[in-house]
Amino acid sequence: MRDSLDGLSVGDALGAQFFIMGRSLANLRSGTPPPGPWDWTDDTEMACSVVAELHRHRQIDQDRLAAGFARRFSPERDYGHATVTSLRRIRGGSHWRDTAAAAFGGQGSCGNGAAMRVAPLGAYYADNPHRAITEAVRSAQITHAHPEGVIGAVAVAVAAGQAAYGRRARVQPTPTQFLTIVLDHLETSDTTRGIGHARAMLSAPLAEVVHELGNGSRVRAQDTVPFALWVAATQLNDYQAAIATCIEADGDIDTTCAIAGGIVAAYTGVGTPTGIPRAWLAAREPLPAWLGVSDR
Repeated sequence: MRDSLDGLSVGDALGAQFFIMGRSLANLRSGTPPPGPWDWTDDTEMACSVVAELHRHRQIDQDRLAAGFARRFSPERDYGHATVTSLRRIRGGSHWRDTAAAAFGGQGSCGNGAAMRVAPLGAYYADNPHRAITEAVRSAQITHAHPEGVIGAVAVAVAAGQAAYGRRARVQPTPTQFLTIVLDHLETSDTTRGIGHARAMLSAPLAEVVHELGNGSRVRAQDTVPFALWVAATQLNDYQAAIATCIEADGDIDTTCAIAGGIVAAYTGVGTPTGIPRAWLAAREPLPAWLGVSDR
C-alpha cells in the first residue's frame, strides 16, 4: 500500500509539473527531471485520507472517510469545482450521500476523482480482490454517485491489487492477462467497454491509443481509466516509462500519472532498477503529517 501511495503521489506531483511552461519530457527521459520540490494535488491529498483510514481501521467507514475528506481538503490543491462544492457542504453539516447524489444536476459525478485516489486501497487488499471491490465502492460513493465513477474506481483497485499480488508471487502477467483479470471483475459500463478496447490496442502506438481511449482531458472515468490501465498493463515493470508515457499523452496529466503510477509502483516498489527513483521521491513534496505514516 505504501509503495502504491508513493507511486501515486510522485506521479501526481511530477505530472503536475508539466502544466508549467518550460518543462521538458526529453530531459525527463534522459535522466534530468524538473527541479524540486514537486507539489502534489488533490489526487494525493484524497489518497492520503484513504490510506490513513486503512492504516488505522483496516476498512472504509464512509461517514468517517467523508469527514476526513471534508476536514482536510485544500482548494488550492486543484480540486474540481463540483468536488469543492460537495466537500464544503459536507464540512457544513450536509450528509455525503445527499451531496454526491445532487452533483451534476442529480446525475452524480462520473469524474475520475474516485479512480485517482484508490490504487493504494487495491494494493492493500491484494490477496482479496472481492474485498478490494467492496471497499473501493465504499470509497468512491462518498463523492461519486454515478455508476461510471464507481466502476472506474473498482477497475483501478483491482488493477493495483493484481500488480501487488504479482509482485508477491514474483509473476508478471502479460498485458492481455492483466486487463482480462480487471475486466472479469467489472459490470457492464462505458468505462468497462473502454478497458476492453484498451485490451485490443495493446500493440498500438500512443497517438492512436489517445485518439481512441482519451487521455483524461474530459476528466471522466470513461476517458481516463481505460488509458491509465493501458499504460499500466503495457509498462507494469517500468515506473519511469509509465509516467513518461502519461506525460507524453497530455490531457489530465497529474491524474493519469497518479493512477498509472499507483498501479505500477505496487509492482515495482521504490528504489529498484525499474521502480520509483529515490531522487524522484525526494523531489516530491513530503506527504502530510496527519497521514500517520513516516516519510521515507
